Amino acid sequence: MQIPTRRTEVSVVKGIIYKRYGDPEVLEMSELPKPIPGDHELLIRVRATTVSSADWRVRSMKLPWGFSSLGRLAFGIRTPKQPILGTELAGDVESVGNAVTSFKIGDQVFAYPGGRMGAYVEYICMPEDGPVAIKPSNLSYEQAAALSFGGSTMLDFYRRVALRSGERVLINGASGAVGTAAVQLAKHFGAHVTGVCSTANLQLVLSIGADQVIDYTKQDFTESGEQYDVIIDTAGTAPFSRCGSSLSSSGRLLLVLAGLPEMLSAPWHTMTSGKKVIAGAAAEHNEYLHQLAELAGSGKYLPVIDRSYTFDQMVAAHHYVDKGHKKGNVVITLGASDE
Repeated sequence: MQIPTRRTEVSVVKGIIYKRYGDPEVLEMSELPKPIPGDHELLIRVRATTVSSADWRVRSMKLPWGFSSLGRLAFGIRTPKQPILGTELAGDVESVGNAVTSFKIGDQVFAYPGGRMGAYVEYICMPEDGPVAIKPSNLSYEQAAALSFGGSTMLDFYRRVALRSGERVLINGASGAVGTAAVQLAKHFGAHVTGVCSTANLQLVLSIGADQVIDYTKQDFTESGEQYDVIIDTAGTAPFSRCGSSLSSSGRLLLVLAGLPEMLSAPWHTMTSGKKVIAGAAAEHNEYLHQLAELAGSGKYLPVIDRSYTFDQMVAAHHYVDKGHKKGNVVITLGASDE
């Protein structure tokens, strides 16, 4: 009599992967092994993620001027080193490692894998002491998933620029994910905020706290004669050569999006003009998530959601973001939503 052998079945989950750079059609649904948390890790069931500007840039390799070769060195020369995109998420803790003490099964959390990516999955493991925080109870999963990318970016830039209450701040590109975070956080820190955006987004930017708005299709802010203590460029269209005269004598320019020439010339402009130019990628600190959770919990910072797609509509979501006209964040929902 033949004795049946014991088979070990590996649980599989769904994830969106890409094997080559290109348009949104390179994204495909795939089955992946369900991750198992280590001793100091959480297994999170992902309820929502986002399509950020980082996702579409890495997917397409359409990077700011001068960064194409550097980008491929970082992310993979011919094919992606990390086949799963997604910089932020929200979900439920399904299980925890043996040594985990800060979280428990059932906790609703949000997390920021950031540059490591990997959030386009049904389940993900995150380190207990990593960029994970309890989801504010007043936020949906969709809102919580969109907390981190824009919020963390601007908390880091505002820390680097030492933003002070009462300063005049202009935000170029005030209606995107980073721009809407920049407006709300600048107001929280006590600044007077001017937002620059298109005609269609003027009311949105005013509604989230801007003191005034400029329609860039009708007016060039650099020709108004107004000066600002801080100018933030999230659109990549306001280098120092264009807006240096719009900075006060001790003004600071934050180049959130900049090409390699602007980044390399930043120290020179700082040294020769007396006006500080800050460029380079934002640092990712776990403390930013806890700060954002506190602000969101008290209603002082709420991510703007443009539209939501389901997990199997990821290609369509990327097509929409590729157009470059989204307002705030584009969210992807997985499974049951809490709304």
